Amino acid sequence: MSDGPAPRRGPGEPWGGVRPFSVKTKLGALVVISVLITTGLSMIAVHTKTELRFITVFSMIATLLITQFVAHSLTAPLDEMNTVARSISHGDYTRRVRENRRDELGDLAQTINVMADELEAQELQRKELVANVSHELRTPIAGLRAVLENIVDGVQQADPETMRTALKQTERLGRLVETLLDLSRLDNGVVPLKKRRFEVWPYLSGVLKEANMVASARAGIASGSGSHTRTDVHLHLDVSPPELTAHADPERIHQVVANLIDNAVKHSPAHGRVTVRARRGPQPESLELEVLDEGPGIPRSEWRRVFERFNRGNVSRPHGPGSDGGTGLGLAIARWAVDLHGGRIGVAESDRGCRIIVTLPGEPSVQS
Repeated sequence: MSDGPAPRRGPGEPWGGVRPFSVKTKLGALVVISVLITTGLSMIAVHTKTELRFITVFSMIATLLITQFVAHSLTAPLDEMNTVARSISHGDYTRRVRENRRDELGDLAQTINVMADELEAQELQRKELVANVSHELRTPIAGLRAVLENIVDGVQQADPETMRTALKQTERLGRLVETLLDLSRLDNGVVPLKKRRFEVWPYLSGVLKEANMVASARAGIASGSGSHTRTDVHLHLDVSPPELTAHADPERIHQVVANLIDNAVKHSPAHGRVTVRARRGPQPESLELEVLDEGPGIPRSEWRRVFERFNRGNVSRPHGPGSDGGTGLGLAIARWAVDLHGGRIGVAESDRGCRIIVTLPGEPSVQS
């Protein structure tokens, strides 16, 4: 392990722009020094009338010693890299190679360490994914099992209210499985985009109306679907200019806006306000969307992590009344849909609450 984090360079990028001690330089110096030693000993032999065989032996010994020193300096880090690579192949991602060289081997050591960092992060994500998926699926399965066991044991009757509870858990299971399938298709890159030009105002207005209708329909049933049941939060739409148009996949943008609204409503205070803003972007048919709530906001340290899968945030009392906190997949799906368009999504500064900005590139310019 190195004593401290070394400054990262790109693969093949020399330290400070110049590599003064490359492997080629060292090998060239070895040849030059060997020639100088042989030449110097030969000149000494001529002046001192020493027998040539003694000079040859001395020259070979000196050259071998220098070669051994240079070879050790080159093979020692390779042995260390081999040990670390073998540990990584066996699933140990904690080992690192010392980055204390300024040559090609130093670049290779850095590349191996970066690879180990990425593999360690992916392994951690995999473990968290398995644990979180197991947790998310266990809750509705346990609830559904309890309801059915009560009916079988005669504790409860199969009345509409009991069956509605069972249906609620079944619907949640279906939504979780559907979401996981979406994420699987996301990772495999098999979700095509169907871009077209559409008017932003009527489109977003429909998304907001649908969000209100879904919340009202779910308000009569206890939460547990991973979606909000808040009907006290006011949704406000701000589109400028009113005739604004955009070029994107409406179905995927619907996922983005619906998930951002769902997240904002969950974190809103009682009788809060969620604002959806739309503005024209810098490119033709490009679009800039903002979703702003009046909740507790997101700490700056969490800005990058909020779009990770199953991340529910790390703030105190993050969810408003009537919210179960969700599955932690909504923002991950929103980021996926935005990335699919080649756009950007992120948390921005806000005086109050959380402000998430989405930028969509619009229609690509036609090259002549």
